[in-house]
Amino acid sequence: MDRDWTGLAGIILRLGAPLLGGALGGPLGAAAGKILADALGAEATPAAVEAALAEKGIEPRLAAEAVQKAEAEFAAALAAIGRAQVAEVGATQRAEIASGDLLQRWWRPLYALELTLLECPAFAFTLLHALWSGHDAGLAGFASLSGLLMAYFGARFGVLGVYVGGRTREKLAATGAELPGVVGQIVKAIARK
Repeated sequence: MDRDWTGLAGIILRLGAPLLGGALGGPLGAAAGKILADALGAEATPAAVEAALAEKGIEPRLAAEAVQKAEAEFAAALAAIGRAQVAEVGATQRAEIASGDLLQRWWRPLYALELTLLECPAFAFTLLHALWSGHDAGLAGFASLSGLLMAYFGARFGVLGVYVGGRTREKLAATGAELPGVVGQIVKAIARK
């Protein structure tokens, strides 16, 4: 029994159901085909659906209505799946935030302290010492590694910046405060003027 729904995709697209037609040609083809078959009152096989469409094709309006009904049901099914996924991710995030895991709570502050109190001062001290003492090999080494060092510290401070922004959002979320996006911040700034 053939279960390849790809052949029906073009027909369904022409009948005004782009979401359903696109799904028939992909990994969700069987699910989309089942919804389409139910809307047409046919068995859930590509041949049966094609026959039902041909039967309703005598009156094109009936075929289009049935296909668009299936499109609406498929969109509702995808929305339900999306809501369930978002709820699951949210529950996981709330559980992680509420956990008392020390590693989760302390890795970012320790990262920031290590970078700003150890790495940067050590690097600056080493560079200044090489400059002060006129150590040519040390200065040449810094010069040849300057691109690498800029990329390294750029990445390290980039992670620190993401941490600071993320921690701010976590604190606002914990208090229930509104989390404005970029557009929201622009609108607020314009509204204040």
